[in-house]
Amino acid sequence: MERRTIGAGALEVGAIGLGCMPMSWAYTASERDGESSLRTVHAALDSGVTLLDTADMYGPFTNELLLGRVLRRRRADVFVSTKCGLLVGEQHIVANGRPGYVKRACDASLRRLQTDVIDLYQLHRADPEVPVEETWGAMAELVAAGKVRSLGLCAVGAQERRRGSDAPAYAGTIRQLERIQQVFPVGCVEAELSVWSPEALVSLLPWCEARGIGLLAAMPLGSGFLTGTLTPGGGFERDDVRARHPRFTAEMMAANQPIVAGLRRVAARHGDATPAQVALAWLLAQGRHVVPVPGAKKERWAVENAAAARLELTARDLAEIAALPPAQGSWD
Repeated sequence: MERRTIGAGALEVGAIGLGCMPMSWAYTASERDGESSLRTVHAALDSGVTLLDTADMYGPFTNELLLGRVLRRRRADVFVSTKCGLLVGEQHIVANGRPGYVKRACDASLRRLQTDVIDLYQLHRADPEVPVEETWGAMAELVAAGKVRSLGLCAVGAQERRRGSDAPAYAGTIRQLERIQQVFPVGCVEAELSVWSPEALVSLLPWCEARGIGLLAAMPLGSGFLTGTLTPGGGFERDDVRARHPRFTAEMMAANQPIVAGLRRVAARHGDATPAQVALAWLLAQGRHVVPVPGAKKERWAVENAAAARLELTARDLAEIAALPPAQGSWD
C-alpha cells in the first residue's frame, strides 16, 4: 500500500487506516465479537494498513485492550493512534484536560495497549475548564519522556457550526491549533471528512497542508451510508448511535440516495470497485497528507477498504463527485 507522511517528524503510515471504534463502541452491541474483531485487525494489517485508530473511551477501555492483543504480536507492523481527554460516565461524557490526568491516562493506555510507546497521542476534546496550552504542554512532556512519538488534536469545528454557530466550519479548531502549535508541534488533526461531510476541505485541510500536518479523515464512509449497504427504513438497534441521528431517518436516507447512486456510477467505470472504495479514493485525492480511517468490524470490509488505495479516480470521476447534491438532514 502507498505510504503517506504526517507531521513534522515525517512519520509514515499506510494511505488508509483502520478505525477501531465500531468494534467496541457506538454501533450495535449485539454485533461485537472480540475474536472476529481480532481477525479483522489482522486482515487489515495483512492488506497493508498500518494505522490503527482507537481511544481510551471506546468501551470504555475495551478497544485498547483488544488492540493490545494485536500489538503484543505485531508491534512492528502497527502505527497506533489513541486518544485521551474524555471520561465516560453513566449519564454524560465529560472532558478532562488536567495535566495530571493526561499523564495518568497515557500510562493506562500504554498498559492496555501492551506497548512502550504510542505513535500518535491525540487530545479527544479540549476541556473548557483548562487552558488548552496546559493540556498540550502535559502531552508534550509525554513526548519528551519517550512515551509518545507525536501529538494530534481531534477537531470539532463542523459540529459546532451545525449546532447554530455563525462561525465558519472549523474556525474555532484552527484558533486552538494555532495556540497549541506555539507550545509543541501538531503532528496530525483528526476530523470528519467524507463525500457527504466535506466542510473540512474549506479551511481546515488547507491549514494542515500548509504546515505538513496530517489529516485523519474520520467517518470517511458517512458512518456506513456511503457504502450503499444500508437500506432506508431498515432501522438500527437502540444502542446504535445512528438510531438517534437525523441523517439516518428513513426519510433522510431516502433523500440522500442520489449521493450513493453517484458513487455507484463512478464505481461502475472501474470494474468491480464499490461505492465505499470510490468514497475513500476521493479522500485520497484531496491531498497528500489525508489518511482516511474507515471503521470496520468484519474482515471483508477491512480488506475492501484497504484495496481502495489502489483505485485511481480520473478527472471525470472527481468532477462527477464534486457535482453530487449536498447531503440532506442535519448531523446532530
